[in-house]
Amino acid sequence: MIALDHSDIKTNNKKRIINLLSKERELTKLDISRKLDISVPTVTTIVGELIEEGIVEEAGVATSTGGRKPVIIRFLPNSRYSIGINLEKDYIRAVLTNLDSKIIEETKKELTVLTENEILDIIKMLIEHLMNFKEDIKDKLLGIGISLPGIINEDELTLEVATNFRLKNISFKELNSYFNIPIFLENEANAGAIAESKLGIAKDLKNLIYVSITEGVGGGIFIDNGMYKGKDKRAGEIGHMCIIKNGRQCNCGRKGCWETYASNRALIKDYNKKSSETVKSINEIIKRYNLGEENAIYVIEEYIDNLAEGIQNLIFIFNPDYIVIGGEISKYSDIFSKKISNKVFNSNEFYKEGDVNILFSSLGDDSNILGAALIPILDKFGF
Repeated sequence: MIALDHSDIKTNNKKRIINLLSKERELTKLDISRKLDISVPTVTTIVGELIEEGIVEEAGVATSTGGRKPVIIRFLPNSRYSIGINLEKDYIRAVLTNLDSKIIEETKKELTVLTENEILDIIKMLIEHLMNFKEDIKDKLLGIGISLPGIINEDELTLEVATNFRLKNISFKELNSYFNIPIFLENEANAGAIAESKLGIAKDLKNLIYVSITEGVGGGIFIDNGMYKGKDKRAGEIGHMCIIKNGRQCNCGRKGCWETYASNRALIKDYNKKSSETVKSINEIIKRYNLGEENAIYVIEEYIDNLAEGIQNLIFIFNPDYIVIGGEISKYSDIFSKKISNKVFNSNEFYKEGDVNILFSSLGDDSNILGAALIPILDKFGF
């Protein structure tokens, strides 16, 4: 057991009150006291501080049950902001969110070359754009969360390796000193898992694996409501489990990795090999699939087989409540959902359909970036 001093208890109570008000929106001090089992004098003190900080406000009075009418306390989602940034192979995107994780403003810049200097210069430019969106943004900014593909050293603010991007040892410490604002780095799949667990289809679920399908395949693992990162915080590289021995060459140097069969890149590459016409996006393949084109149907069915193979492995290993699939293909759940479920559970001696729910992200392409923007909010308020 860890003994908490008075300061720790007060900080914890403050987070609990903010968290409650963020969900309920408006409550009286007595309501807060009863729901959280915190004394009314303590609630009164903390609410007074929150009013001074501008996080809540008094919003009229409630109906009296006898005696003085109680004052209603209202949560103000625009009292603080956070910035989320997501690095993709061809562009960097940045969003400004409020405490409700509502996107207030966003901006995006194409990448011409993948170098440390260009990445840092573009991120600086995007952050400055968002900070200048409104006068009071910088004063109310909690921090900046950056979603990155690959292995992250959170303490050193370093992207150690991103095999699909051919990037190594990129330090983001310069941003920390340049803006004098807290900077948080997170693996893109972990960021997506955070968003799904707090905002998305998997909200408040205990055990889930978020499968991020982008240029590669990554995983965010939640066990008993906590993110599992492993000994060196490298867990979740599920795209590099082998599904076909001596299979396709992967950028990591191994062969047969799941992401060489189940990533966006793999689907597009497979279609272009099969077809005489070249496509650049999954959307183009889906359009052709819906029109009944033979090549598109063949490639999609093969892709589903490969995606289901990896999902089945994850279920055997982790026995989660939910598998949540995120990324661009989540927009086409009407095509993928039933077919994947059939592949995973048919002829499966260990699990039947319904034992593990396979869902598609309700946040779509926003999962990773919203998760990144959530990190400073969670750090400050513990929502």
